[in-house]
Amino acid sequence: MTSAASLFTPGSRTALTRLGCLAAVLATVGLLPWLSGRDPALTVLRARSAEQEGTPEALAAIRADLGLDEGPLSLLGDWASGLAHGDFGTSWVSGTDVLPSVVSGLQVSLALMGAALGIAFLVTCAVVAPVLVRGRGSAGAFAAMLAALPEFLLATVALLVCGVWLGWLPTSGWQGPQYMVLPALALGIPAGGLLGRLVADALPAVLEERWVELWRGAGVNGVRISAAALRRVLPPLVPQFGMVAVGLTGGAVAVETVFAVPGIGRTALGAAKSQDLPLLQGAVLALLALGLVTGALAAVVRHRLLGPALRDAGLTLPAARPVRAHPAIPAVLGIALLTCIGWGLLRDPYTVDTTARLEAPSWAFPLGTDGLGRDVLARLGHGAASTVGTAAAVCLVSLLLALALGFLPSLAAGASDIANALPPVIVGILVAAAAGPGTGGAALAVALISWPPLAAHAAALVQEVRASTFLLSQRAIGASPFWILTRHVLPSVAAPVTRHALLRLPGIALALASLGFLGLGAQPPAPEWGLLLDESRAYVERAPWAALAPAVALALLAGLAVSSAAYAETGGARSASTTRARVASALASLRPRRESPR
Repeated sequence: MTSAASLFTPGSRTALTRLGCLAAVLATVGLLPWLSGRDPALTVLRARSAEQEGTPEALAAIRADLGLDEGPLSLLGDWASGLAHGDFGTSWVSGTDVLPSVVSGLQVSLALMGAALGIAFLVTCAVVAPVLVRGRGSAGAFAAMLAALPEFLLATVALLVCGVWLGWLPTSGWQGPQYMVLPALALGIPAGGLLGRLVADALPAVLEERWVELWRGAGVNGVRISAAALRRVLPPLVPQFGMVAVGLTGGAVAVETVFAVPGIGRTALGAAKSQDLPLLQGAVLALLALGLVTGALAAVVRHRLLGPALRDAGLTLPAARPVRAHPAIPAVLGIALLTCIGWGLLRDPYTVDTTARLEAPSWAFPLGTDGLGRDVLARLGHGAASTVGTAAAVCLVSLLLALALGFLPSLAAGASDIANALPPVIVGILVAAAAGPGTGGAALAVALISWPPLAAHAAALVQEVRASTFLLSQRAIGASPFWILTRHVLPSVAAPVTRHALLRLPGIALALASLGFLGLGAQPPAPEWGLLLDESRAYVERAPWAALAPAVALALLAGLAVSSAAYAETGGARSASTTRARVASALASLRPRRESPR
């Protein structure tokens, strides 16, 4: 009876969910050669020797050598049995053991992650410091624009400026600490913008609480107040920090490609392209293990920050007070973006004019031309539907899924740890293998892995709302579960998670762009913003306007999303706050009055 009951504990459900998702991912990776519809023997032959002819005899020899004739289930079984003995298998291409390659790539990526987190920490401090100094928040459009900077474009610009023009730092390879500076900058600046915006978004409500006023009146040092305020807002955000760290490790494929860094993400991408199944399985397993360990550490840190209040239902949640920008800010950003898109829609994005290649901006071509003489403004406008529309649809699906899974933390925690550990590129490869590259496949790939940060945020908020003294009082006065859910829990969770989702919108657009950048998303000649960035990378030194146009459009989208988010959630926040005030008043009226002393 005890063993059966233990299977239904939250920890057991989470562990079972993790194991099930892990098995599903590894099985899908194992089936990659068969999902792609290509002959894996021919792909391996081309990877081993590009000159060798794919004769039936040569292909038959490779099938016999790799055991492909026995089918995918046999290969999966042999790999799993070897894994139990510490054997990751042998590379199909190089013939060497997989484990040393995986360990080497993981070490490089972890070192790069540490450097990028250092940069992200500095950027986060720069974003959060003004909020702590002024004691009030801002709309956060600048931080959102930082988060929306394309990492691969930052990498290309940093390589050209700091590596080629100025000659300060090496431009490729991995032979010492100086080789990680430029990749860390490219990865750390957007990550710092995201983390800084999340922290700065949560601080204003805490800084307006009564205890802050009392501490200031008592002469408590401002540094102590700031530290206490940060401790108060960090618990729901700790899982986000862990997810960003994992994303910096496995999701840096584009940056590793630009700088030729032999990290685990680039190793996995190369193995997938060459159908080197054992190496791909080893790299994915390492990324999944890293995600699980990081998720567990984040959970421990969060529980230590919350202390016994979470267990004893003694939490008091800060009131939701979204900081709204001046209405002119979203209006100006929206007008600028819509003007560019609308103007571009009136022009032809496909006309090729080789006599007008790489022309600078002029009246005839307001944003210049690309390498084929096509109008950049026209391609920017026509690409907005596929880029922004697809990103908005993926963002909405992720938000709805996150709000639903936030009330199932045991299920969400296990699945999100696995999904978050997978880089978009790896999922894009798996989806492209089954459905082919394209906008739909890229959207599906990003949707499969974009919900974990939102779900983790929602689950953390749900847990804290359920453990709050306010909710305990609601139950004490006889409020029904449906009333509590719809009037208190859901408004308290939906508003910050919706704002978080809007902050993620440019990141989702960037994920779609990165898949297009690597050839896994929209295909030429489609005017998708990721393709625009990829096509302009080769001549960004001579014609920077072709790359700046989609990059600035993504930054405008980020600023518009964040500056408009507070207006979208004000109604829900005000409703929740008003209801709490009414219940507090009702509780006060029910409290017995003390008789005054005679």
